[in-house]
Amino acid sequence: MSLNAEDDPTKILEAGLTELSNANIDVVRMALSEGFSAELGNYSENIKTELSKAHRAVVEEVLANSDKLTALQEAIIQCDKVFENLEQVLRGFQNDLGSISEDMKSLQSQSATKNQELENRQKVRGEISQFVDDIVVPQQMVKMIIEQDANDRTFLENLHELHRKILFIQSQEHKEARAIHDVEPVLESLRIKAIEKCREWILLKIYQFRKPLSNYQVPQHQMLKSRFFYEFLIHHEAVIAAEVQDEYVDTVGKMFFSYFKVYTSRLFKLLMTDSASKEDLLGTEDTHKTTGISTFFGAKPQVRNRATVFSLGRRHELLRDQFLAPLIIPHAAKELNEKFQFESLFRSIHFALVDHCSHEFLFITDFFLVSGPIAVEMHKRIMHRALTQLLRAFDEKIMQNYDAISLYLCICLATKFKNLLTERETPTNNWYWDEITNRLWQRFDQVMSLHNESVKSLDVKKMHLDTRPNYIVRRYAELTCALLVISEVSNSGVEGRLESVLESNEDSIEQLLGRMASTWREPRERLVCLINNYDLILGILDERVTMNTRIRTIVYELSQKAASEFVELSLAPYFTDIISLVTECEPLIEQQAAQLLVRYNEKLTAVIRHFAQTWKASIDQINGDIVKSFTNFKNGTTILQSAFTQFVSMYQRFVKMAGHDAFRECPARNDLINIHHIMIELKKYKPVY
Repeated sequence: MSLNAEDDPTKILEAGLTELSNANIDVVRMALSEGFSAELGNYSENIKTELSKAHRAVVEEVLANSDKLTALQEAIIQCDKVFENLEQVLRGFQNDLGSISEDMKSLQSQSATKNQELENRQKVRGEISQFVDDIVVPQQMVKMIIEQDANDRTFLENLHELHRKILFIQSQEHKEARAIHDVEPVLESLRIKAIEKCREWILLKIYQFRKPLSNYQVPQHQMLKSRFFYEFLIHHEAVIAAEVQDEYVDTVGKMFFSYFKVYTSRLFKLLMTDSASKEDLLGTEDTHKTTGISTFFGAKPQVRNRATVFSLGRRHELLRDQFLAPLIIPHAAKELNEKFQFESLFRSIHFALVDHCSHEFLFITDFFLVSGPIAVEMHKRIMHRALTQLLRAFDEKIMQNYDAISLYLCICLATKFKNLLTERETPTNNWYWDEITNRLWQRFDQVMSLHNESVKSLDVKKMHLDTRPNYIVRRYAELTCALLVISEVSNSGVEGRLESVLESNEDSIEQLLGRMASTWREPRERLVCLINNYDLILGILDERVTMNTRIRTIVYELSQKAASEFVELSLAPYFTDIISLVTECEPLIEQQAAQLLVRYNEKLTAVIRHFAQTWKASIDQINGDIVKSFTNFKNGTTILQSAFTQFVSMYQRFVKMAGHDAFRECPARNDLINIHHIMIELKKYKPVY
């Protein structure tokens, strides 16, 4: 390694150490390459010699560069001094930074304290400002409360503000705020003045209800706009609020009483003059009822057929499309010379009642701030007088009503109106609907009993009877059909009470038909009379009543029983010998009494030959007799088919009996008419409707 005087001492030292390391590595490599063939001792000596040489070479080189190493050391010492000064400067900076950090913490703490003080002062200022605003009574508000008209909107706004200030003062009673005592007298004076003006305003509106022919909903609408007047009274003078409420209940109750009294009296003047009377009963003779008054010069009176009393027509539409139709206006109807059935007046009056009840309940809950049982009781107090008046007004009209259809329509209408009130979430006043319904049912039972008694008291010997349907039976069928249709339309079904009445009515008609049939000597004529009348009842019921009823079942069973007896009577004159022979021989065949059956060979022969000669003519005669006996062609052909069916069944039994071995010697067995031939012949009488 060669050294120059200009070389840096640090670099010279690093180069020497590097060369020493490289020399050792070379020696090691040489030792490894030479192997271990020489002796280990010699090899060790060589190593030591090499190391000594290398060490001396290094020492010599270091000594040769001692000046440079000295300069290096001095440079290092100089650097240490520089670094020491730098360390002192840095430590000074560190101390200064620590001092600055403490100052910042102090400033931060002071800032937080100032912020808290500012926030507290703002809160105190806000509360004090709000407190002052709440207790201070502006001169403008005093002027508005005292001088402003209650109808003005600004009075209502200032009343709200007064209410708020009074409530605030009341909430501060138990706190130590001396300023409150300064404003209490002013607020008390304003409270008294406001209560006085609110009371006068509300009572003035209530008194407007007393004006005749006035629309009470107009002042009610005005009251709702200023409902806070009553709320103010409730909070600040409950006694006066109760007084106002009682005055309203009394005034409006009288108003409804007068309204319904006048309305019902005017409507009842529109009642039809030819409505049903005590003469319009099922058992009354079928004559024309006079509805007009003959003049002195003999003007022809107007007459009405009594049958219209028992027919429904379109009257049941009151329970459907016309249920919510507009009210009947008395003066308008009078100008048009209109007259109405009782149930139409009943509907109009109670529709008005339901509307007024619904509207009134909504108003009192909204204005008087009541709900639940309290609202129901208040509504009951308002409407009680009017409802009592309605009961008195209807009581007389119901007792004069002899129209069962009208009475039952009213019963169904009462139920529907009660349900309508329930749907509108309005108190139903059940006591009224129960009372009016009970009175209608009682009258309905009385009228139906009169019908039954009139039927039972009929003297059939004085009646002009024939086998055709009787007009009394038609009345019964129309009346029963009307009541069932009403039940069906009202969706109430046949109630137990109605069903009991209808069964009693049917029983009286059944007894009448029995008495009517007994006037005929021939059983066949009796059965024709019964069948024709039962068919009339079933025809009228099936035409309009879609639901299955017990009344129809009873009548249908009676009709089928009479038809079965009639068929037997119709077949008997023409096929008596066959019926008799079959009746006598079938038990013997079952008993296998062949010896006894042989005795019937001659009779069987005669019957077969007689049948072969006369069966076609007999069938033709049966067809003519049956079809001519019944007024309803469809009913007659049905009975005819029933007769043919029974005839075929009987003939099949006869053929089966004749085919028994006991009759094999019967010479006429081959003359039996084939059943298929008979069936072909019967098809000629197939009915055409």
